[in-house]
Amino acid sequence: MTKFYRPARQPAYNTFGMTEMINDDTNLAVASGGTQMLFGFWYPAMAASELKSRAMKRTQLLGVPLVVGRDAQGRAFAMRDGCPHRGIPLSFGKVEGGELECPYHGWRFDVHSGQCKLIPSWVPGDKLKVDRIYAGAYPCEEADGFIWAFMPERDERVEQAPPVPRLPLFGKRYRLAHLSAPLPVSIDHGIIGLMDPAHGPFVHQAWWWRTRRSIQLKEKVFEAIENGFRIRSHSPSANSAAYKLLGVYGKPITTTIEFVLPNLRLEQIHCGDYWFSSRAIVTPITSQECRLDFSAAWNVFLTNPLVTPVLKFFGRRFIAQDTSTMEKQALGLRNNPRLMLIDDADRPAKWYFQLKQAFLDSRRTGQPMQHPIQEPVTLRWRS
Repeated sequence: MTKFYRPARQPAYNTFGMTEMINDDTNLAVASGGTQMLFGFWYPAMAASELKSRAMKRTQLLGVPLVVGRDAQGRAFAMRDGCPHRGIPLSFGKVEGGELECPYHGWRFDVHSGQCKLIPSWVPGDKLKVDRIYAGAYPCEEADGFIWAFMPERDERVEQAPPVPRLPLFGKRYRLAHLSAPLPVSIDHGIIGLMDPAHGPFVHQAWWWRTRRSIQLKEKVFEAIENGFRIRSHSPSANSAAYKLLGVYGKPITTTIEFVLPNLRLEQIHCGDYWFSSRAIVTPITSQECRLDFSAAWNVFLTNPLVTPVLKFFGRRFIAQDTSTMEKQALGLRNNPRLMLIDDADRPAKWYFQLKQAFLDSRRTGQPMQHPIQEPVTLRWRS
């Protein structure tokens, strides 16, 4: 019989359907609710290829309206899309050198610091301190085919942002590709869907991947890493057709999979000197909308010009299957159903929520983050 957990007190925060967190190994049933997005991290704002020189585009991250663009030197910038004077979106303005001009009254702001540089209506003798006025500006960098913005806590001034999370590379010669797709669900649903090990034979049925008939027992060892967890290096499953391609090199194949807060799934596949590295990011747009941003680099079959378009073709097919499933899921979530997480297949999802709560507790109290995984754990499931 499934055990239902009914919270007796008001939760500290709600996630997609987690009205309460528990740390035991029982089945868990939960009621739907809101979601809490995590500030204090880098997020990909958009693909770098979407921005031309001195161009601007509107977007959102964590519910914050942004204008992302390039200055006259081609450097990317990210600003809050609202003039501090009257609130008109700055994305309707224009970039002049390294400044963005508001279309309403011509106020100008440095695109990288947000500092006001000019108020055309200002007259000498006015007590207004123009250089003390700031529009919202965020640390911004271009890396791995994406333009990233660091999203601090509200009203937090960032003196030095941490490094942008980079796609792991294992050599100087490689090819790089990236794909993005919208997901009509909250960040929590997107992430636990990303790490879900059991949906493959049902969502990703295809001759080139796997079928229901290929379901078999899986057993993996999970261990703690900073701000996340990892599946120890292991031989890939025999029913994963994509890994079989590396068999042509005639060397042992190993794979390692990691999840790191707030939203990163990293996988590295090694076959002797050959490797394939991928990073999937669930980017929060609003509380009920996110985006899958996928990057991959590899040094396998470098001399074959067809590899990149073929990988992109099958990658788009694979991501489209996930997107279609989440579109259907979103229809059901409108009714705020009670939801369930089970062991062992859903244990990574439970760890995600526990990590998220531990991070928020640490930020609130100033104490070190308490990791939910104290020792290596072996999980078993069928997929």
